[in-house]
Amino acid sequence: MTIVAFAVWDQRISPLFDASRNLLVLDVENGMEQQRRTVVLDNTVPLLKAEELKKYGIEQLVCGAISRLFAHAIEDQQIQCIPFVAGDVEQVIHSFLAGENLPPQFGMPGCGRGRHRRMRRGAGCGFRPDCADSNQN
Repeated sequence: MTIVAFAVWDQRISPLFDASRNLLVLDVENGMEQQRRTVVLDNTVPLLKAEELKKYGIEQLVCGAISRLFAHAIEDQQIQCIPFVAGDVEQVIHSFLAGENLPPQFGMPGCGRGRHRRMRRGAGCGFRPDCADSNQN
């Protein structure tokens, strides 16, 4: 079983994880949703917010834009981050559960390559090859 969180705002992927408080959390097994719940995060400090994600057992986070500070805190908790995703949360979940790379329409504006990958320090958004420079330490 894998626990996946989607940062949400108004039925869409939240445009900025740093300010996001609401998560749609799914328990996923063999590509199938087993259970879903809504979680409201209490913390806004990067380290505490990352620890709160870990407390809920979250192993993967799908979100919109995310600052280096939050990305590093999440990475330090061994949570895989799939950043710079945009769109209707149910459509994103459908593609995610199907095991597909998220199609280009789910990339945030300015990140038009349409591929998602594990967030790593200095990796940029994963959609634009030139994003890596803007995400360096």
